[in-house]
Amino acid sequence: MEKTDPRYAQYVQVLREELLPAMGCTEPIAIAYAAAKARAVLGALPERLLVEVSGNIIKNVKSVVVPHTGGLRGIAAAAAVGAVAGDAEAELEVLSRVTEEQIAATAAFLKSAGIEVRHADTGHIFDIRVSAFGGVDSACVRIVDYHTNLVLVRRNDAVLLEKEIGAARGEGLSDRSFMSVEGIVDFAGSVDPEDVGETLERQIAYNMAIAEEGLRNSYGANIGKTLLRGHEDCLDYKLRAWAAAASDARMNGCELPVVINSGSGNQGITTSVPVIVYAREKGLSHEELLRALTVANLVTTHLKTGIGRLSAYCGAVSAGCGAAAGIAWLQGGRFHRIAHVIVNAVAVTSGIVCDGAKASCAAKIASAVDAGLLALDMYRDGNQFYGGDGIVKKGVENTIANVGRLARFGMEQTDKEIISLMMES
Repeated sequence: MEKTDPRYAQYVQVLREELLPAMGCTEPIAIAYAAAKARAVLGALPERLLVEVSGNIIKNVKSVVVPHTGGLRGIAAAAAVGAVAGDAEAELEVLSRVTEEQIAATAAFLKSAGIEVRHADTGHIFDIRVSAFGGVDSACVRIVDYHTNLVLVRRNDAVLLEKEIGAARGEGLSDRSFMSVEGIVDFAGSVDPEDVGETLERQIAYNMAIAEEGLRNSYGANIGKTLLRGHEDCLDYKLRAWAAAASDARMNGCELPVVINSGSGNQGITTSVPVIVYAREKGLSHEELLRALTVANLVTTHLKTGIGRLSAYCGAVSAGCGAAAGIAWLQGGRFHRIAHVIVNAVAVTSGIVCDGAKASCAAKIASAVDAGLLALDMYRDGNQFYGGDGIVKKGVENTIANVGRLARFGMEQTDKEIISLMMES
């Protein structure tokens, strides 16, 4: 693909939009961001907070540890630390500068301030509204459709920012309709590494650092350590273990940042860590690693575009396909192999549901990576799934479209039932 091809700049832009740094699970971080923004608009520490969120936000915040809170979980904790110590200008790194004194102040705020949490059934899958009250003043901040998409900022009766929510459905991101697996592979083979290097180097540094932390210390259910024990010399186990270990740490309070993909740190981890570990174990060049990560990240984004930011469909499935596509590139595969690997992988793991961010995400990541490795082995041995096998259709783009339809529409009621079950516990 020549640089003069309009798609070249579009693919570079997609990577820059999607591969962002974030500290902590992105849904509680979005609540913290909204609360930090509300405090800034109010101009003082609130006396009271009202946090209204959609069901999918409840699902993805309920069980995950919020960074810089001393191990606290849930919506109230995320709102409290955002209001007390958040830096709204830092967006998804809103909690990156929290001090020990502010952690103590957050605990005190939770005890003294009134924090009310309500389920807001607005019809938007991703919806956060934080209202802050102090004396006679109030501030309201609303985020819809993705993690930093402010659609309303108000102080008392003065509207400081308001965006049409219909426009927000486009997620404020560049158009993705041009993307295809064939185009991704073409772009990866011709991209100037300098055009994507800074974005991908940050992903390598951040995501491998948190994977190392997850293997070094105890977090959650220690899925990464469990996988690696007794299999230290097996590459397949290493690929699964390092990715799982990064999620172990991230879901259980580690304060290291990650580089996300499609709004999710777990998806960023799953997409990148197996590819990086594979390239290092095989002694492959850094340029080849950058090209493979280009494939992996864009394949994950392409799959997630049809699914949406939040769904009952586990995001690790798409990211596991992306990782397998990146490894296929490192093995010398190009469009034909990568297309078959994607189809094989989604045929195996598309039934995994998302029941929120928590310790077991690491195990689902391991399963998604394992499915990707199986898909690679199937192609090597001349085996594949064919159109008509379940949701598989002839042609990789047709299969990807089916996955999007299944996740966005077919699993809509499943998502509601999962949220209902989680709210009962």
